[in-house]
Amino acid sequence: MLAVFAAAAWAEREFRVYQSFEEQADDSPLPPDWNRPAGFVIGRLMYPSAMRGFGRFGGFGGNWRQGGTSWAVDYPRGDRYQASVLRRLTTIDVRSVEQPVNLEDGDDVFDWPYLMLGLPGYWDLTDEMVVKLREYLLRGGFIFVDSFYGEDQWQGFVDGMRRVFPDRDIIDLPDDHPIFHTVYDLDGRHSVPHFEEYSGRAGYLSGGSVPHWRGIADDDGRLMVAIAFNNDVSDSFQWADDPRYPADGASLGLRVGVNFAVYSLSH
Repeated sequence: MLAVFAAAAWAEREFRVYQSFEEQADDSPLPPDWNRPAGFVIGRLMYPSAMRGFGRFGGFGGNWRQGGTSWAVDYPRGDRYQASVLRRLTTIDVRSVEQPVNLEDGDDVFDWPYLMLGLPGYWDLTDEMVVKLREYLLRGGFIFVDSFYGEDQWQGFVDGMRRVFPDRDIIDLPDDHPIFHTVYDLDGRHSVPHFEEYSGRAGYLSGGSVPHWRGIADDDGRLMVAIAFNNDVSDSFQWADDPRYPADGASLGLRVGVNFAVYSLSH
């Protein structure tokens, strides 16, 4: 009986699906092999949201633990497409579905070494979450920060990250950084656009037109946090097959996704 309880205490959280932040991202069918275990899983970091003037758009005001808030941007549709791309273009054993990861769930975050963090300008971690996220990253975890634009959103992200790493600089990544050359050779100065720029609607993510590729490294130089600011790489996953989304943006975004995943596994 003690062995059973011990196994349960160390078990990964079950796969579950929450409401997306975006209506179209909810329209993502569950792959037929969703319950097949795999060696690599795309995690999606859940977090409580601060308003910061964004509340007039849908999603705030609900229970972040049930989805529908800013952490669930591009989720689950973008994450599942990214998984399919990694399956197609690499030999990584990738699970076909994502994993929502809540820092409140004991040690569960340590079972998911690759996390996507969307709309990070609106995260509002508790003190306990800050401590756990720092430990996660220092123990080898990797976070891909994406889908945010403009100085207000940048400042919101930096305010949160300074609580996690008050003593580590956010650096601009040079074009020769290994993360841009793990599989594909990329010029890190180009931008991966968000869909609203091409949909005929005014984009609420506008306000930042110059792409910045940044990161935070550990003491050995390994990137723990890869930051795509003034970019929306996950939109390239969501909209890659939509004729309204530019083909060059989709191509760049998919190659970035492959490089970042392979870097996280090899560094």
